Amino acid sequence: MSPAVRRATGLVVVALVLAVACSFLGRWQWNRHVWRDNAIAVVKANEQAEPVPLDEILPTTGAPLSPDDVWRRVEAVGHYEPDATVLLRNRPAGGTAAYHVLVPFVVEDASAGTAAEPTLQGSVLVVDRGWVATGETSAAAVDPPPPPAGTITVTVKLRQGERASGRSAPAGQVQAIAVDQVLDAADLAGAPTFEAYGGLTAESPAAAASLGPLPAPSKDPGSHLSYAFQWWLFALGGLVAFVYMARRELLESQDEGQPQDARLVDDEPRGASSPSQGDGPALWPTRDDPRPPRRRPVPRRSPADPNIPHRRGGRDEDAEDALIDAQIAASQQHPSH
Repeated sequence: MSPAVRRATGLVVVALVLAVACSFLGRWQWNRHVWRDNAIAVVKANEQAEPVPLDEILPTTGAPLSPDDVWRRVEAVGHYEPDATVLLRNRPAGGTAAYHVLVPFVVEDASAGTAAEPTLQGSVLVVDRGWVATGETSAAAVDPPPPPAGTITVTVKLRQGERASGRSAPAGQVQAIAVDQVLDAADLAGAPTFEAYGGLTAESPAAAASLGPLPAPSKDPGSHLSYAFQWWLFALGGLVAFVYMARRELLESQDEGQPQDARLVDDEPRGASSPSQGDGPALWPTRDDPRPPRRRPVPRRSPADPNIPHRRGGRDEDAEDALIDAQIAASQQHPSH
């Protein structure tokens, strides 16, 4: 295998590897776009749906939350445990440094009065009631407004519990809404608890002092679709570029392998005579074609004396030259004595 063929083969291999990698990256971005689009569709559908009893979505405390029920509004009857309030750290709200107020809600009837008998009595649902601004420093104490006392009906949007955080937090605070960590910080470990938590939308009766409202879920699809098309464009462009370079390597190797006579014919200027072009000039001269030497015009000679150059001018000059020539001829015929 010649060096040119090896180089061309290497370029083709690089082109294929690059095209495959970019194609997979484009596919990955496309899948993220599809996932995000489906999540936005679920949010829009559940926002417009009417609230349903909690036990209709989560019939038991161990039941997982379906992806189609995320952000679904549910109702339940029960009471808060204000002494078990936990603060969620490092969760800004509306560009403001804030603590989210997490309060365990003890369910008294998960059917919200729609069943003949109360359901899921004694189970605990962690409720994010809203947010309060942090103090001047992270060590400053924060006293959020208390929840309403007694038996109430809450309406919440169900969310899947977050992963447990490995970061430490002060007493009564957590770094993530992981249900087990929240109940540990609230000293309620061991109670039957839903794996999901709820974001508060309404309370009846309402609290005397309200908290900052929870932000609505984002419906921005992001740039995944444009990124996918960019990766696929890179795959196509890289493939074309490297294949073109490989082709040039092969063509140049063929030119180098031609006989010397053939190269001389190929390198002959287009304006020169050749069997294919005849004796005439090239039809399409280029910058590289040598230009024919310019010929200086031969001066015309006087009819009276060929050694005297004839000046070409206007009519007056021609008449003057004719007069001078006639005088010279007359003096030669009649020389003075």
